[in-house]
Amino acid sequence: MKFNVRYATSPEDSKSYDTEKLRESYLIESVFEADEICLTYSHFDRIIAGGIMPIHEVLSLGAPKEVASDFFLQRRELGLINVGGAGVIHVDGVKYDMAHKDGLYLGRGVKEVTFETVDKANPAKFYMNSSPAHKTYPNKHIPFSITNPRAIGSVETMNKRVIYQYLHPAVLETCQLQMGLTELAEGSGWNTMPCHTHERRMEVYFYFNLKEEHRVFHMMGQPQETRHIVMANEQAVISPSWSIHAGIGTSNYTFIWGMCGENQAYDDMDFVETKNLK
Repeated sequence: MKFNVRYATSPEDSKSYDTEKLRESYLIESVFEADEICLTYSHFDRIIAGGIMPIHEVLSLGAPKEVASDFFLQRRELGLINVGGAGVIHVDGVKYDMAHKDGLYLGRGVKEVTFETVDKANPAKFYMNSSPAHKTYPNKHIPFSITNPRAIGSVETMNKRVIYQYLHPAVLETCQLQMGLTELAEGSGWNTMPCHTHERRMEVYFYFNLKEEHRVFHMMGQPQETRHIVMANEQAVISPSWSIHAGIGTSNYTFIWGMCGENQAYDDMDFVETKNLK
């Protein structure tokens, strides 16, 4: 397992960051590596985000010293979405077959989790988020067919998209973690605009389904002090609660959003009119 730690930053500090410092603080540049579990621990609400890519080996989710527990989910919950080929996850002896775009929620107290790929030529890629948990909720397999879709946006504003809610009160109960997948229609590039912040929870975005030659410009910072990070396919970015989080791509793409904090109300957002951005 590769485990990286990022400390929290303040909006005042971020005003002075150059490109290198912005990327060092917020960008998760390498999410998937062959036969590896690559995780990043952020001190923003103590979320853990990363990727698991088994090919030739069965990978086991261990407990790095940074989580200070006997096993990874001793005091945590976890959500993941498979963005690769078919895979299998064993959870305390229970087998879950994971098709492309299937999700899985694991509650606090799960002890043993292993990951494997069905077809080595088309490996599974499990993108995961984990947050602290105060109680145990049941494990749940979330096939793509039972996610909660919300079609929003328009061609005229270049943000026609469908939001598929996975870890969400409409689908299942969790302590604080929420996750979903958003697919942009062909010809659309904005994942949200007008943008917003939500002071009661932070967020991580994972961008994928982007061709090698294309990029996403991820917008962040306070509304009157914006910054951007240029991102390639299969990279993730940490978004503090004080920061806007929006993006525009040079083509359409898909992204997974994960949130944790003290509020699960999906529409609890502080919107910012585009004309007020600086």
